[in-house]
Amino acid sequence: MSKPRVDHIGIAVRSVEKALGFYCDTLGAEKPGLTTVPHERVRVAMLSAGESRIELIEATDQDSPIAKFIEKRGEGIHHIALRVPDLEAAVERIKVQGGRLVTEEIQTGAEGYQYVFVHPKSTGGVLLELIQG
Repeated sequence: MSKPRVDHIGIAVRSVEKALGFYCDTLGAEKPGLTTVPHERVRVAMLSAGESRIELIEATDQDSPIAKFIEKRGEGIHHIALRVPDLEAAVERIKVQGGRLVTEEIQTGAEGYQYVFVHPKSTGGVLLELIQG
C-alpha cells in the first residue's frame, strides 16, 4: 500500500489576485488559472511548489466557510491536503476508529478530484483534506 503524500496547503485569502501578486510577481511562481467551485463558494488558484502545491482560496460569498474562517481567524493556512491511494477505504477506517468527518459525502473539487475533509478534532487541531489518488 502506498503512503499518503502532501498534495497541497490551502491558504485562505481575501483576494486571490493580491496573493498571486506576492507568490508570482515577488517569488516567481508561475501564474495559474483561477477556478470557481460553486458548491464550496470559493475561487481558487493552485500554485506549483515542487512536488506539492499551494492553494489560494478566496470566498465568493459572505456566508461561505472561507469567509467565516477569515472573519474569525484572519488570512492564513486553512488546511493541509493529503493524497491517499484509496479515499473510500481511508474514510471507512476513519469512521471505524471513531474519527470525525466534516461531511460524510465525498465531494468533487476544483480540478475534478474527489475529496473529503477530516474534522480538526480528529487530527490534533488541523483541518485535513484527503484526496483520491
